[in-house]
Amino acid sequence: RQSGSGGSSLAARALPDFSKFGTLDRQPMNNIRKKTAEHLSYAWQAIPHVTQFGKADITELEKLRKKYTTPERGLTITPFLMKVMAAALKQFPQFNASIDMERNEIIYKKYFNIGVAVDTERGLIVPVIRDVEKKNIFQIVDDLKDVAKRAREKRVTLEEMQGGSITLTNLGGIGGTSFTPIVNWPEVAILGVSRGGWEQTYENGQFVPRFKLPLSLSYDHRIIDGADGARFLNWICEAIEQPFMMELSG
Repeated sequence: RQSGSGGSSLAARALPDFSKFGTLDRQPMNNIRKKTAEHLSYAWQAIPHVTQFGKADITELEKLRKKYTTPERGLTITPFLMKVMAAALKQFPQFNASIDMERNEIIYKKYFNIGVAVDTERGLIVPVIRDVEKKNIFQIVDDLKDVAKRAREKRVTLEEMQGGSITLTNLGGIGGTSFTPIVNWPEVAILGVSRGGWEQTYENGQFVPRFKLPLSLSYDHRIIDGADGARFLNWICEAIEQPFMMELSG
């Protein structure tokens, strides 16, 4: 017997009678939770996952972020990472791809759209910010603010959650040192962000405090080899450590 509600191809197993152990409260899944369960069950089973970890030194970027943050327009690390991710996709086209197993083909995408996981009271949704490579940081900030607001007001359309090249999921505001995000099929990679913090780093014969950001890159091992995964993550870390490369207003 196949499981229908969870999107799993594994045989369903009957749950034990939990009522024997105490009082229960059964609640139906909302639509978002149901679709999430189906989608992630499929992604987990269909994609051979590998996760690699790294840390980016964002000491200088933090100075830049704080300099341009205003009460009207808050700047987080997310738009900067999105800009770097779009640039990285140009350098590593296998990360901006999908696999067609029926035809034994790899589909390389020529657009650079970044999905961003948004936490809502109904569950996680992933709207897509399009043409990130053509936008400056402030334009990306405005897009993120708009889509996050509409997501929480239940006004994001299905079309706005399709067409992503790669996904970014940022848990830094909540906490944690690292995690292993699940690739958002039919994409082949996802970048996870954990909470950054100050660390003592040995430089030029002495220890100096540097602000480090933990990153977790999960990818589809059918198309991305471990060496390429390491190069991609290293490229992102090195790029974000050079904030003068960021496009703020132009």
